[in-house]
Amino acid sequence: MTGWTEHDIPSLHGRRAVVTGGTSGIGRATATGLAAAGAEVIVAGRDPARGAEAMRQIAEHAPGASVCFERLDLACLASVASFAARVAARHDAVDILVNDAGVMALPQRRVTADGFEMQFGVNHLGHFALTALLLPLLRRAPAARVVGVTSLSHRMGRIDFDDLQAARCYAPWKAYSQSKLAVLMFVLELQRRSDAAGWGLTSVAAHPGWAMTNLYSNGPASEGTPPFLTRMMRLGTRVFSHSAVRGAGPILFAATSPTVHGGSFHGRRWLWEMRGPPAPARIAPQARDVRVAQRLWEVSARLTGKDFGSPVSRGRLA
Repeated sequence: MTGWTEHDIPSLHGRRAVVTGGTSGIGRATATGLAAAGAEVIVAGRDPARGAEAMRQIAEHAPGASVCFERLDLACLASVASFAARVAARHDAVDILVNDAGVMALPQRRVTADGFEMQFGVNHLGHFALTALLLPLLRRAPAARVVGVTSLSHRMGRIDFDDLQAARCYAPWKAYSQSKLAVLMFVLELQRRSDAAGWGLTSVAAHPGWAMTNLYSNGPASEGTPPFLTRMMRLGTRVFSHSAVRGAGPILFAATSPTVHGGSFHGRRWLWEMRGPPAPARIAPQARDVRVAQRLWEVSARLTGKDFGSPVSRGRLA
């Protein structure tokens, strides 16, 4: 993996990819890299205007690329179901699913259209439901790969089943860390279940290191952040961060490298995994707790009404 760059991506001609959050930041850089390698890319996002701009920028970087935009709001399960139905109506298989879209450290607690805490709802539950709905298309691909984009902050996370939606006690970074831990645990549990059921998936995780994206404008820097913390974040950004384009490196590696194996985690090589070329990333011990992962899967299936076999009845919020 030494010195790996997007120029090392193998030909993806004849393969189809779905990238959530593909209209900006790391998602758009990921979509661009896949399209430049020849993949047919479905860019999923909430805003058609931003989708059109993403199409224009991708076309500039990869002339002749096969790219389309589809509306997807991960904060609304009805939108997730509609998106998956449209993809299934137009395509027979999906080879690569990159679950990238996310929100970070919202200063005030917000909820999705279905009543979930926004970060847990978008970062984890929305992608859980989407992956379940796209499973038939993924299984039709000869070697489908699912990439969950998580964060170094998963190491600070704990799955709090007693207050999963942070309804009793909301703390922005605690909620964000829990959601990103859930993403990683979902990736690992998906691989275990794929192996057991013979789904043929390669489920992997990646984090971008410290990449400067619009998560900062939509999250902790948008309102209510103490001035001291704002100054510290700006200093850290100047010292440690890199662009969204560079941030996409580990995600593109995880999505395309023939050396990747199921259940692996990819990040950065240097500065506590914040910078440098793609490299294996450290999985926090709590992310390896199989019993918690199984319970999280069951709770997620109940909350979303989606399982990876047949739909299940939705229950009350955990």
